[in-house]
Amino acid sequence: MEINNNTTVADIVANNYKTATIFKLYGIDFCCNGNRTIQEVSTKKNIVPDTLINKLIRIDRGSKSTNDYQNWSLDFLCDYIYQNHHTYVEKQIPEILEYLTKIAKVHGNNHPELHEILQLFKESAGELTTHMKKEELILFPFIKKLVEVSNSNTPLTPPPFGTVENPINMMHTEHDNEGSRFRTIAKLTNNYTPPEDACNTYKVALAMLQEFEEDLHKHIHLENNILFKKAIKLENQLNN
Repeated sequence: MEINNNTTVADIVANNYKTATIFKLYGIDFCCNGNRTIQEVSTKKNIVPDTLINKLIRIDRGSKSTNDYQNWSLDFLCDYIYQNHHTYVEKQIPEILEYLTKIAKVHGNNHPELHEILQLFKESAGELTTHMKKEELILFPFIKKLVEVSNSNTPLTPPPFGTVENPINMMHTEHDNEGSRFRTIAKLTNNYTPPEDACNTYKVALAMLQEFEEDLHKHIHLENNILFKKAIKLENQLNN
């Protein structure tokens, strides 16, 4: 794809997920705030736009993501997100909570920030669990219905929530909240860097937190920048 000052971060990463490594390098949010242009993020981060563009072009030309998410059907993408990201979150939450609780108890006097990290992760665990259930029970089934109607060329029955944009807007807000929460966790942990007195449990807990955040970024990217945009477009096409 052509990458220039007016190309959005979301479109670049949606076209080739490996370009996310460049945005991570410069601390640029590509999932929750991906609708900003290269010019906008460069100005905010005090980067010469051409420097960023050239690095992105090299990554884009040199590699393509193994998974071509852009060309997947929306029903398949829903299933992929559930099987690879929702199940991951459900599996990791209790284990991370166990580790964080343990290190907050043992190291909390010397590292009081651990108590705040534990509280933030508890909040995230609760919010994400509810968030994913809303997707699994309401949003994803309707997106699959859009695909079914499109394939069968039958009339679309309006959903109880009016339009797919309504639950999607709610999901966007909740994604923003999680992005903000994990930015705070990353700051409190010095980007998941163990202190000198960290035991193995402490180191494992931070490594698991970092992996959890990275998975969350990809999870949100697939929804915000690909699934949700295409679902809105498909619904508009079916209603016209």
